[in-house]
Amino acid sequence: MSRQRSLMSEGLKAEIAKELGVYNTVATEGWGAVSSRNCGNIVKKAIEMAERNYSNK
Repeated sequence: MSRQRSLMSEGLKAEIAKELGVYNTVATEGWGAVSSRNCGNIVKKAIEMAERNYSNK
């Protein structure tokens, strides 16, 4: 089964991971080692950022 193309850029994911304190795990072990809870927090933060950008337009 093929994976879908990512909707978030790697740069944005890395920026949010740094902000949430999980980037060390990403850097050493890859995205697969990030817990589901932390992945959810990354998505939540990205949605918040998108909503802020949308409301400012």
